Amino acid sequence: MTDAPGDAHSGHCCTPAAASTPPPPIVEVVTGPHRVEQVKVPAGEFAMGDHHGDGYPADGEKPVHPVRLSAFQIDAVTVTNAAFAEFVDSTGYRTTAEEAGASAVFQGLVADDADVVGRSSGASWWVAVRGADWAHPFGGTASLEGLEDHPVVHVSWYDASAYCRWANRTLPTEAQWERAARGSLTGARYPWGDTLLDPEGRWRCNIWQGDFPTVNTVDDGYAGTAPVRTYAPNDVGLWQPTGNVWEWCADFFDARWYRNADQLDPIGPVRGRRRVLRGGSYLCHDSYCNRYRVAARSANTPESSMGNAGFRTVAVSPTGRSVTDGAGV
Repeated sequence: MTDAPGDAHSGHCCTPAAASTPPPPIVEVVTGPHRVEQVKVPAGEFAMGDHHGDGYPADGEKPVHPVRLSAFQIDAVTVTNAAFAEFVDSTGYRTTAEEAGASAVFQGLVADDADVVGRSSGASWWVAVRGADWAHPFGGTASLEGLEDHPVVHVSWYDASAYCRWANRTLPTEAQWERAARGSLTGARYPWGDTLLDPEGRWRCNIWQGDFPTVNTVDDGYAGTAPVRTYAPNDVGLWQPTGNVWEWCADFFDARWYRNADQLDPIGPVRGRRRVLRGGSYLCHDSYCNRYRVAARSANTPESSMGNAGFRTVAVSPTGRSVTDGAGV
C-alpha cells in the first residue's frame, strides 16, 4: 500500500493504491456458472457526465456528452462472497491479496486479532493487514460466516477479470455502468433522483454518517458492507450501484477522456496506468469524497486490493468480444 498522492480529494482517499507489481499471468479456466440475476438495458442514447457541477475537476466528469449504447445485460447486484467462493472452489484461483499476503482494511473494521503491518500516511484510515483477503475481509481469523450475500471485496481488477473469464462475462465499460445506474432518469445525481434521503428521511444507500473517519453513527444500518439487496433498486432493477462498494469497470482512466470520447459504445482510452472505479462505497462522506453520485469517477491501479471495492459483470457481446481480456495491460 502506497501513500495517497495529491490533495485530499485524490482517488486514493477512497481506495488506496498497492505498490506496483507485475500483472499476474492469465490462467485459462473452464467456464463456470454465473447465477446472478440480470438486468436488460435497451439500446439507446443518454447524457453521460456531471449535470450539476458536483464533481472534482481532476476526476474529469465533464463535459456532459451524448453516448449511444447497444443493448446489454448487466448483473442486478454486485458479485457476492458466495458467488466468488464458487469461482475459487472451481478453479483454485488465488487473488492478488493472497499472493501479496496483505490488503488494505479501513481502521474501524480491522479484526481484534489482525496483524497490522502498515498505514498510509496520505490516508491514515487505511491500514495494511497481513492475511486480509476476500475470505478474511477484516484480517485475523474472522470468516465470511453471515456475509455470504454481501459483495465480495479485496478483489483487484485482475481478480475481477479472472472471475469474468471463468463466468464467460466481462466487466462493464464505464459508459455501460453509468447508463445502467441512471436507469431512465436523465441527469439525476443518484439512481433514484437528486435528493439523498427519501421523503421520510431514510437513507437510500450505504455511505458514512457522522464525522469521518472517527465517528460513524451508522444511521443507514451498516458500518461496513451491506447485503447486495438492502436498499431499493432503481427503475431498471439495478441494486445499489452507489454506495456500499466501489465497482471495477473495464476502462483505463483518463481525466481528459470525456473531451474527445467516442459516442458509440465507447470502451475508454486504449492505454493507461489505472482502471476506472464507479459508485462510491460505505466510506464516502461529503467532508472529503462525494463520489457516491452516478456521474462520479475514481480509479486505481489494477493490482490494488482493498476492503471497499468489488464488481459486477455484463454479458459478453454477441461477437464474443471481451474488454477484460488483459489487452493493453
